[in-house]
Parts: sequence; C-alpha cells; structure tokens
Amino acid sequence: MNTPSTDEAARRAYWTEQMEAGYAIVEKLIAFPVKECGERFASLRDAAAASGVEMLFSTSKIAGELDRVYFMRESLVRDVVTIGREMNERGWILKIEDCFRTLDMQRQLVRKPSVFDTVLKKTMWELGGEIPTPEMMFRRAIVLTANMPKIGAHMSGSAIDISVFKRDDGTEVWRGYPYLEMSECTPMRSPFVAPEHVATRLDICGMMEKHGFIPFPFEFWHFDKDDAGMHILTGNPAPCRFGPVNWNPITNEVTPVEDPLALLNPLAVIESEIAAALERVA
Repeated sequence: MNTPSTDEAARRAYWTEQMEAGYAIVEKLIAFPVKECGERFASLRDAAAASGVEMLFSTSKIAGELDRVYFMRESLVRDVVTIGREMNERGWILKIEDCFRTLDMQRQLVRKPSVFDTVLKKTMWELGGEIPTPEMMFRRAIVLTANMPKIGAHMSGSAIDISVFKRDDGTEVWRGYPYLEMSECTPMRSPFVAPEHVATRLDICGMMEKHGFIPFPFEFWHFDKDDAGMHILTGNPAPCRFGPVNWNPITNEVTPVEDPLALLNPLAVIESEIAAALERVA
C-alpha cells in the first residue's frame, strides 16, 4: 500500500488544497486596507557591512538582465541585520535571495520561463495532463508569483526571500529543497518534506519571527513584516503601513503605486505565455 508520502493522488490533493488556501489569502490581500507611511529605503548590503555582519546575497538575475535590488524599508533593514548577526552567532550565514522588486521586475518575473514553466507543469500535473485555461493558470501562478502590486510584498519593500548557510563549511542549512522550489513540497509545513527538514524550516522561522518577520505559509523561503500579509496572518485588522510603491533610488523617495489592483500581466498575456511554454517543451 502506498504511504501518503509516496501517493501521487495525495500529493495532488495537497497541492490543490494549498493553492486554493493561498488564493483565499490573495483575495484578502486585495481587500486589505493600506495606509502607506512613506518610509524610505536602505541598503541591506551596506547595513550588513557597516555592522560587521556576514551576509550573502544572490548573484543571479531576477529575470532577463535585471539585477536583484537589495534595498527595503529602513526599519526592516535594521531588523534583518540583527537577524543576520544572531545567525552568525549560531554559526550560520543569512543569504538574501531576493528583496525589493519594481513593478517591471515583478511583471517580468511572472513570465520568466524557468518560473512560468514550472508552475504550468505543476498545474498540468494537477489536472492529469490537461492544459489549463488562462484563468486556471492565473489562479495558480498568482499565489506563487504575485501578478498584482497590491498582493506582492516585494513591491512594498517589506519582504525578503532567504536561504541559510553554515559558516564553517559553506554548506546550506538544508530545508528539504533549495530556493526556488515550486511544488507540493514548497509550503512551510508540507507533509511531503522529511520531518527533520520541516523542523529546520520552523527553527529558521523562529529566528525571523523573533524580530517580527512572518513566514508566508505557502513558500518556505519568504518572510515579510508590517504589510498586509503580516496583518492578515496575525489577525490584525488595522491598516498596514507598507503598501506597493514606486521607489526613486536617486532621491530615495517612495510614492504609492497609482493603481495597485492593475494586473501586471493580463489574461491575454498569460494565454500567450502558456502557448510559448508549451512550445519550449515540445
């Protein structure tokens, strides 16, 4: 008899359940009140160096030729540096995989072939091999790759994606999968991840939560603070202080995104991307 950890039907059911739960949070994010405070940004790289904290930063491109931007809200930078110091004291190194994203960065990330193809493949697997409608693909992708400014904490400068490494030998503190995994093993407490790796995920969560960073339950690498996601997940109905913004790196001024509910990639684009993805694997 197959066990739940090897039963494909159970994996499909769990994936569907988690993606639908994630979509329910997306709907709450869309409706959640934001009172943007206008707090400026600061550099994580500079702050870590100035504090003598050993921290790593991904060198990969966000999409195309776009470099990752390791800036976020000033108050949160201080918190992340403190977390990095505490990890150093434990013999670990915090690696920042991703941080602030402009709307254009997010728009391109949704369509990034390696990301889009993975989500499409999982959605087809969920559907027993059928090609999803653009609406279905949109519904799945928006949980893992925010296609709207209002729901993407990276566009608020309030989120980071992380990995953790050991200081002594440089190996990764293993969470069952590396960044960026997108499967039924991606949720923080996935039953399809070995218990010891889930325990490691939760151990890291504890270090982040100590300083107010809340894990996104559907992505084991994503943490955010003082935005709509944090308020929803902690049951705080008050308007959050960080919403999606346009950031001027020269003046360090932030302005709220004019239409935070506008789709970064409309359904027609999603449809064309499905066709392009199918051609890539043909």
